[in-house]
Amino acid sequence: MHVVIVAPEIAPNTGNIARVCAATRSTLHLIEPFGFQLDDKTLLRAGMDYWQHVTWSRWPDWQTFAACLKPEARLWFIESNGPQSYAEVSYQPDDYLIFGRETAGIPKLLLEQYPDRWIRIPMMNPLSRSLNLSNCAALVLYEALRQQNFVGEIPIQPLFKSV
Repeated sequence: MHVVIVAPEIAPNTGNIARVCAATRSTLHLIEPFGFQLDDKTLLRAGMDYWQHVTWSRWPDWQTFAACLKPEARLWFIESNGPQSYAEVSYQPDDYLIFGRETAGIPKLLLEQYPDRWIRIPMMNPLSRSLNLSNCAALVLYEALRQQNFVGEIPIQPLFKSV
């Protein structure tokens, strides 16, 4: 799986998303501009020592990123008001989950280019504006992986055995 963040603004969110990508062996794509320096202490603290375990790429802009995608790449744009829920999608192992900046979301032009790939996370309380970006990324990524039976998961041995 691929997680794409377009113009992230908050270092701890990006660090937390990197941590989730490390844990799930997902590839992280960061598309500039950033609202922080990649060596920002808060970015490193949020990602702790996980950055060495993350496969990630830095892209100067959306056009450069999109030009490197295979024609058959499936992109899913997660943004409010999407026509279908993230849980209604059938994900594939090489799909790209795309999230926007914390304050403005995904650029409207991209949503208009891919209207059939625009999905949302339902909000039960209309007074809640949004969820945290790193929470959204984890939620959708784990649903996509759940549908694939967590391909590549390493079995964990229980600490205690019952007798």
